[in-house]
Amino acid sequence: MASVDSKTETHTITALVSDRPGVLTRISGLFRRRGFNIANLSVGRSEVPHLSRMTFVVEGDDYVVEQVTKQLYKLIDVVRVNDISNESIVTRELALIKVKANAQNRAELIEIADIFRSNIIDVSTKMLIIETTGDEEKIDAMLKLLKPFGVKEVMRTGRVAMGRGTMITGSVKKSKDSAEKNAPDTQVIE
Repeated sequence: MASVDSKTETHTITALVSDRPGVLTRISGLFRRRGFNIANLSVGRSEVPHLSRMTFVVEGDDYVVEQVTKQLYKLIDVVRVNDISNESIVTRELALIKVKANAQNRAELIEIADIFRSNIIDVSTKMLIIETTGDEEKIDAMLKLLKPFGVKEVMRTGRVAMGRGTMITGSVKKSKDSAEKNAPDTQVIE
């Protein structure tokens, strides 16, 4: 869902794209050339062979989102684009957090990880790495609690999103662009 902070509205857009070298470069170049700001970008393989799914969080108003969508559709490697900002969606983010740990505070750090249903995935004499998954607010809240211990490094995946309880129905067909480029057959669910 679109959220609004004090200045900027954010929108969540998903795109199904060909899984080929250079696609991410072309898409990020499009955003750069048009002056659109990507707040975060996540990409990974989809349920359809040879296609990847991207989740963009774009800052701007409805006009910006409309322009982003139109520009994405102009790229040959883009199969489908959806603005899911106003839909009922599930969002998640993964974070790895490296925090200072010693004999005195280790139990407290383990307790914080348990409260957030997180996992400790690496332990050394001076550090812990905590893996946590959830919405952005959950990860921000955990980071706020861990900050006094000495957060040394944070790696966040960025938002991934999916429509809640909806199913794509329809036929499966060969994408136009795979036939044109003699690429491996790709199937698109429509």
